Amino acid sequence: MLHHDIRRFLDALDDLNPAQIEDAQTKIRDLRQKSEAILEIEARTKQEHKCPFCGDKRRQKWGRTRTKIQRYRCGGCQKTYSGRTGSAIGRIYRPDLFMVALRDMLGASAPQSVRKLARELKLNKYTIWRWRMIVFSIVGSSSVAASFSGIIEADETYQRESRKGSCEWVRHFADPQNIPKPPRPRWEDFTTQGLKMMRGLSRWQLPILTVADRGGARLFRRLPDRKGVTVERAMKPLVPGDAVLCSDGGNGYRSLAAAYGLEHFVVGSKPGTRVAAGCYHIQNVNSLHARYGKFIEPFCGPATKNLNGYIRWLEVRTAGVRPADAIRAS
Repeated sequence: MLHHDIRRFLDALDDLNPAQIEDAQTKIRDLRQKSEAILEIEARTKQEHKCPFCGDKRRQKWGRTRTKIQRYRCGGCQKTYSGRTGSAIGRIYRPDLFMVALRDMLGASAPQSVRKLARELKLNKYTIWRWRMIVFSIVGSSSVAASFSGIIEADETYQRESRKGSCEWVRHFADPQNIPKPPRPRWEDFTTQGLKMMRGLSRWQLPILTVADRGGARLFRRLPDRKGVTVERAMKPLVPGDAVLCSDGGNGYRSLAAAYGLEHFVVGSKPGTRVAAGCYHIQNVNSLHARYGKFIEPFCGPATKNLNGYIRWLEVRTAGVRPADAIRAS
């Protein structure tokens, strides 16, 4: 009977006008998105057979959830669960649209803005933003320490601090007696009070350590400050004793090389000083700086509290992590 209905549906496609064909394509596309999301979530359940509540491996199929995900009943504690139970995407009502947003974030093309993607998916922009924060938590919890060897290049790039959403000035103006003035001036103060823009922002640049080797290993890491001791402490577990370190003349790199007897080549930024001994340079990390700037520019300065998420997002995009792998890691 089902085969007969499908055959009759396919035969009816010849009688559709262009508008009806477009509507049918939209409907089939939506159904395909839902089925792909269900397959990815159920693949996660097939890999992990244990009950998320008691760890028992005995289970039986127990219908489906309202989002059409296979539900199971534990043979031990008798509780029901699905592939999303206990995961970061456990309470998302539209897993099909979440997969579309995840592919937009981790795909080959540049990610869209929150507002543009919300218009495309016909969702509220705050929903897309919450999903993006969920992806940050997924890729952040699945991070793996990079292993470097051979010729290692290191340098820092900088990101201006942003306090979007902090409301610190609002709270100060509401109760100036008890809440002190925030240390950083408001943007409008640079024009109304005659403050110099670059001088006011120079102390608010956040360093981001970038490390690369000739084997393809890459790392971005936000540092709390620009002190040499901080750079040395961050680089210490990354550089093996037989590696060759290439960097600028920063005190942190010099101290690290002197303390552990590393072969260290210092390169400059002016023509004629960018390459030492014919092959030692930091062009790979400079390329990472350019990639970071191109990636972060459309976001108009992300809030500093979310900066680690953006850095990790760039790392997984650079590493080519697939959306399906990110779902399984949740």
